[in-house]
Amino acid sequence: MTHVEHIGIAVKDLSSSVSLFEKLLNVEPYKTEVVENQNVTTAFFKTGETKIELLQGSSPDNIIQKFIETKGEGLHHIAFEVEDIHAQMKRLKQEGFIILTDKPQKGADNKLICFINPKTANGVLIELCQTIK
Repeated sequence: MTHVEHIGIAVKDLSSSVSLFEKLLNVEPYKTEVVENQNVTTAFFKTGETKIELLQGSSPDNIIQKFIETKGEGLHHIAFEVEDIHAQMKRLKQEGFIILTDKPQKGADNKLICFINPKTANGVLIELCQTIK
């Protein structure tokens, strides 16, 4: 893992949350994107080397909506950039972590992604991401 790629925050209303984070960070999002295969709409902010991803579910049965229903808005995941997502998935499985998908999926911001079950990571949802080249 090379660095924290971004911090994901689950939100109920992307539009009002974008406005809030624009004021907080004093920058506009550099990208908004609908990720169809995950049923989410995202907005990315960058301040210094840090990226913040706001996530809003785009369907009632979406994973973000379910998260908000049980835990409320807030920190959803921490994402780490990796050089080789396949190798990292294999390594982490061997270390006893549960990976939530068999193969990486296309995610937002030109990334291949996978998630580690929070039950195997002290309750924190961890995302691995690799830039698509």
